[in-house]
Amino acid sequence: MNLHEFQAKDLLAGYGIPVPAGRTATSAAQARSAVRALGGSAWMVKAQVHAGGRGKAGGVRRAGSLDEVSAFAEAMLGTRLVTKQTTAEGQPVSTVLIESTSDVEREFYLSLLVDRGRRRIAMIASAAGGVDIEEVAATEPGKIVSEFIDPVTGLQPFQVRRIGFALGLDAQRRKQLGAVLDGLYRLFLEKDLGLLELNPLVQTSEGTLLALDAKIDVDDNALFRHPDLKVLEDPSQADKKEVRAKQFDLNYIALDGSIACMVNGAGLAMGTMDIIKLHGGEPANFLDVGGGTDAEKVSEAFKLITGDPAVKAILVNIFGGIVRCDLIAEGIVKAVRETGVDVPVVVRLEGTNVERGRALLSESGLAVIPAESLADAADKAVAAVQRPASPSTTS
Repeated sequence: MNLHEFQAKDLLAGYGIPVPAGRTATSAAQARSAVRALGGSAWMVKAQVHAGGRGKAGGVRRAGSLDEVSAFAEAMLGTRLVTKQTTAEGQPVSTVLIESTSDVEREFYLSLLVDRGRRRIAMIASAAGGVDIEEVAATEPGKIVSEFIDPVTGLQPFQVRRIGFALGLDAQRRKQLGAVLDGLYRLFLEKDLGLLELNPLVQTSEGTLLALDAKIDVDDNALFRHPDLKVLEDPSQADKKEVRAKQFDLNYIALDGSIACMVNGAGLAMGTMDIIKLHGGEPANFLDVGGGTDAEKVSEAFKLITGDPAVKAILVNIFGGIVRCDLIAEGIVKAVRETGVDVPVVVRLEGTNVERGRALLSESGLAVIPAESLADAADKAVAAVQRPASPSTTS
């Protein structure tokens, strides 16, 4: 679960990490009130969306007067911001963050994430922070340093010193950095985060380190331990289909391809996506209906994937272990009839009661394309996309 910048900064402040003074606003009038409360002579107006690249897309503006703040806020609120990290539709802007400006002397990049290969939290830093950190990573990887934290011993002073020297900080700033890194590490552990990114962490002209921007991703599987974080979720920033999928305990992620997948089991779902690509197709989604799925879940899964206009074929790949294949077949028949699917549906069933499941599909009168193996299913789905679609229901 992603947090907005202002929510992330509230968390950072709670762990002693310096952040700019700021207030949120959902209207131009509130933006003016925020400026009056903050004081000063210049402010940043920042659109709050779950996407990077806001500055280059016009979602971060510097204002030098009360009227400018009001005008920028009014121009952003109620619109959809399109950045390099969003779809063409962009993300809705319902809140802006008004912050006091900072006199920036240097910019750094700093992040924490889980390195699953090493089974460590990785702390990544660079003296070349700012909006073009991706380009730095691609063209000058030597400017990026990493420290991997042992879960038993935790963050060590020598690791803090290494990062401090790599960033070119003097002794006083390295001491400040130690406090920042300690707070970030505790926050990452205690709140079960998946990603914590400061880009940039800046050194002001007064010599103070300040988290100028922040991004936090919370591990969804740990949210049951953090009701205080769960309430911060903003469904308007998520794909509508993904939000609906959660309501029915379906694991769904939208992708850019044309072959929709409905599979039970995450590993099997990833294998299905891989073999679709191997056969020359592109998956339109990741969809794991779970090992204990039923006819209702299958029906809802179909409604999700058929709501995507980019879908030109559907590949159903079910292994009947915990759930019987005949129950899955019943759900497929029900879903195809209810949704009026008008794209080819390729079905591969294996496992418990597979013959009965196949018979139900065959006797349904629906134009479902049976497949004997996963490779056969992928081949038929790709072929179906490459030819004109025909209705999958009979009159």
